[in-house]
Amino acid sequence: MMAFKMNDTIQLLKDTIDSFINSDLDSINWNYKPDPAKWSKKEIIGHLIDSAQINLQRFVRCTYEENFKLIYEQVEWVIAAHYQEAEANELLTLWRLLNQQIIRVWSYYPKERLGAQCDNSKKEISLHTVEWLANDYVNHMKHHLKQIIA
Repeated sequence: MMAFKMNDTIQLLKDTIDSFINSDLDSINWNYKPDPAKWSKKEIIGHLIDSAQINLQRFVRCTYEENFKLIYEQVEWVIAAHYQEAEANELLTLWRLLNQQIIRVWSYYPKERLGAQCDNSKKEISLHTVEWLANDYVNHMKHHLKQIIA
């Protein structure tokens, strides 16, 4: 039963990526910042790159480890990575490739480790299973992709 849920999540991630990549990305003003304190659309993709990197580490580590804490400071990562200075196509390629690797990891995930947990909270302990993290990862991505397309 757990593998079925993960297969659904894998398909949802594939569909989400395909839908976004096949949208009219050329019509997007990637540099526009609605406010100096808000992210541009390039920075939103950058944030999704950061999310992919940190979550890929979580998924890999959960194959052999449990109850570890792995967090990141999203604003600081976007600033440090200078996504605003990058080409949008370069960022989209990196985002897509990181997600292909996540799909590969999920596709071969050890069934007995789908219930493994890690802590992704900044303060109090908040353990979540691999399946929960995977589902949350896709929902988080969909939220931000809607911000870009809007």
